[in-house]
Amino acid sequence: MRVKHAYDHAITLIGLGPTMDDGEWRIGRHPGRHQKPTTSPRTLSPSLFTPLLSTPSMKLFSGNKPAFLAAAPERTKEEKAFVRRLDLFLMTFGCLSQVIKYLDQQNINNAYVSGMQEDLELYGDELNYFTTAFNVAYCIMLVPSQVIMTYVRPSWWLPGLEVAWGVMTGLMAMVTSAKQVYIIRVFLGAFESSAWPGMMTLFMHWYTPTELAKRMGFYHSCQAIGNMLSGAMQAAITSTMDGRYGLAGWRWLFIINCIITVIWGFLGIVMLPDYPNRRNPRAFWFSRNDQELAIGRLLRHKRAEPKKVTWESARRTFSSWIIYFVAILYAGTVLATYGYVYFGLFLKAQRNPDGTKRWTTEEVNVIPIGGGAINVAFVWIWALLSDFLGTRWTLIVTQGIIGLIPCITMSIWTSHPDSIPITAAYASYFINYLALGTAPLIFAWLSDLIPQDPEARSLIVGVSVAFYYAISSWSQVLVWPASQAPFYKYGWQSCIALWVLCIAMTCTLRYIDVKYMRPKRLAFAAEVDAGEVVIAGHAVAAKKSLDEDRGEEDKGSKKGGDVKVVPTAT
Repeated sequence: MRVKHAYDHAITLIGLGPTMDDGEWRIGRHPGRHQKPTTSPRTLSPSLFTPLLSTPSMKLFSGNKPAFLAAAPERTKEEKAFVRRLDLFLMTFGCLSQVIKYLDQQNINNAYVSGMQEDLELYGDELNYFTTAFNVAYCIMLVPSQVIMTYVRPSWWLPGLEVAWGVMTGLMAMVTSAKQVYIIRVFLGAFESSAWPGMMTLFMHWYTPTELAKRMGFYHSCQAIGNMLSGAMQAAITSTMDGRYGLAGWRWLFIINCIITVIWGFLGIVMLPDYPNRRNPRAFWFSRNDQELAIGRLLRHKRAEPKKVTWESARRTFSSWIIYFVAILYAGTVLATYGYVYFGLFLKAQRNPDGTKRWTTEEVNVIPIGGGAINVAFVWIWALLSDFLGTRWTLIVTQGIIGLIPCITMSIWTSHPDSIPITAAYASYFINYLALGTAPLIFAWLSDLIPQDPEARSLIVGVSVAFYYAISSWSQVLVWPASQAPFYKYGWQSCIALWVLCIAMTCTLRYIDVKYMRPKRLAFAAEVDAGEVVIAGHAVAAKKSLDEDRGEEDKGSKKGGDVKVVPTAT
């Protein structure tokens, strides 16, 4: 019996048990499975004698659908149409905005290797300091921007910031010194601060757990698309626009980015729906029926309504351990892959045997596009697998293991270049792109961990991204100095340490989730199912099928009052 018990507990812990990460997504869907759980975590675990071959993961390989997919209720035609409209407007604006943001954020690197360095006489670590100026402002403004977005409509706040940073991007075409670049980069960082975390937070309010990782992954992959377009645009501009009207090609890149950004920013005013309980009156595509449907989806998946961040919710969030844990995990996974950012400098430093440059300026901009394509493909793969298999943490660990391969290889190559072929260094940069899909999984996991506390989710997303920028604003100058490229003294070694840390933290969070957090969520869901849930003034009956032998007993024990969905401390 003890062997069976230990076996089942291990299977549940590693994500193969029938309640996996998606198990609680199914709360309230099956007749006979809605009994209010006890306070004992063990009573909330799956059957101790469930055979391994009946688990969702094993069924996947045996040709059957995972249990949670087979059990998921069919969405109505109205709901499917609603999700399509969300994708058409909310996702389209977010994804194109992210492409544009990354164009505006990363074009400094393309401009630097395409003539900006020579024109502005930048021969030190100015490129690193340009990034630092951006990161410091981004970090300072990020959390306040997340809070402001709970008071000011996202349809005003996010597009307004986009128009503002578009103007700043245009001013980059006029710079004549490094000092001017520093000033503009500070404003760019402040205005761009809410774009990525703001959209991620909105996705948590609008999409269900079985929809969320795919959307977050697609949105996140737009960073790579923006990076790819930036390289392609700079290559095209260098060959076609350089010298036009007396302007260098790298200056035209900023001008074109400015025009695109400002136009798209204004469109966001009608494309963003705001919140399910506070609809955007200018969103012509989002009706009141859609709002009712969106609120019903919140109820069905036991998610609390979006609320304004208050001092009390901030105190509750910052007194919880999870905000610090997720922030470190997110920052660690991003910093662990940071070497790919300097692929262009690696290419620019390569020389032929006669001392001439191995790659032309156009090739330096174009070659990393291949890595970006790998990034896009695998971010989608990780996200699709996450929703399909109902797990986040296993795929984060998998990416960590893959990420260790290029880090170890490049650590050897940078210290002993003759011991490893140069082709291994090229391959390492491309392999590094495989492990850039952790962010969507981390924040989709966060949404699963605390669905009852939307204020905490907003703050944690903001703090996590701010913490990353706070670290990278000074660490990248020390760890990845441009003057050392491509033989960084500590860069790749630090990435090895970060990946080991992140793998250990992910496994630890999984254990804490199964042991302590999941029972709280299940108990919360059972309390919601016990009566009516009131969200934004809408009383929506949370009626579920109960066991026939308990039906009358439950009716007699229920109280008549509403159950208000309120945040609970994790």
